[in-house]
Amino acid sequence: MTSTLPPLVQAVAGAIGSASANALTYPIDLATTRLQLQTPQSVAKRGKKPRGPSGIQGGILLLQKIAQEYGISALYDGLLTDTGATLLSNFLYFYFYSWLRDVLLNAKKRRLNSKSLPKLTIIQELFLGFLAGVSSRAISMPLSIITLRLQTERSSQRTEKDDSDSEDEEPDGQKDTGVVDIVRHIYQEQGLAGFWSGFKTTLLLSLNPSITLAFFQVFRRILFLTRRSRLERASGKASVLDPTPGEAFIGGALSNSLAVAILYPLILAKTRLQARKRSLSETLPSNIPVQPPTLTSVLMDAYLGRYPDGQKGKRQGGTKALYQGLEMQTLKGFLSQGVTFLVKGRIEQMVVDAYLRRRTAMS
Repeated sequence: MTSTLPPLVQAVAGAIGSASANALTYPIDLATTRLQLQTPQSVAKRGKKPRGPSGIQGGILLLQKIAQEYGISALYDGLLTDTGATLLSNFLYFYFYSWLRDVLLNAKKRRLNSKSLPKLTIIQELFLGFLAGVSSRAISMPLSIITLRLQTERSSQRTEKDDSDSEDEEPDGQKDTGVVDIVRHIYQEQGLAGFWSGFKTTLLLSLNPSITLAFFQVFRRILFLTRRSRLERASGKASVLDPTPGEAFIGGALSNSLAVAILYPLILAKTRLQARKRSLSETLPSNIPVQPPTLTSVLMDAYLGRYPDGQKGKRQGGTKALYQGLEMQTLKGFLSQGVTFLVKGRIEQMVVDAYLRRRTAMS
């Protein structure tokens, strides 16, 4: 994940790698979001049992249903804004992380009066990743909010249509689903703060890339230790080992899967907070005092199987409810991070090769 190349090169390579992975895995991300927000009522209105498959099988069935009803293009609702958010977020993340890492390594080198760059501890890697994650997500979060609304707009329209049909009423008609309309709706509902809805949870989720980075660094060190003797025989001394493309894919995928498994309840809570379309005061009687949902209340609602915002019915509660959609999220993260690490590594290698060729030609 890290290299000795300048932060700008690492940022460009990381952003391109992330955007490539995002385009490849976007339908999986769409299905994950729908599963995280799925209600038993909406499933039942489609003629299915409320407790249908919710794992990878449920995600595949959901994607098939979307494609049949709206066409293949519906599997990419919000792709452009999500790609923009991915490019911006990951460019800033890799740039901030690489820059902060260089500053810390050089400061540590001067303090130890060492000729070679020292190694950072896992805690230091986590801290740098957290700072970089907070900075990048604070800037790219409005695009992520818009993407989430685009991903869920069709399902909300279908649910409203089902409600109208059950009451023998005509639906109000097709809603606007363009980016400009979504932006206007968010602003009308919650003001500017709506574009940073759930940001406190996002602060905690900034640990996701840093934990992924830390696990990947552990993977690199294990890889290095397993090959140290061969490297020493070949060069007379041990050197830094860069994973091959295949190793980078596996290492990145496994690292992200572990990070997602640790933080998934927060991921679920963030999605539900950001998908909220109206304030509680608009959905409950005015004589009932209510408070806006918080991270704690959303997690408790999920655990107890309750619905906020005055919705009827109950979800399946318990610990399992905190991991609704985990399988699809893990699959998406496995493929996405694997491709990101692979593409980033290949681009960096191309830059190094181009530099060496140019240096050879000049000499």
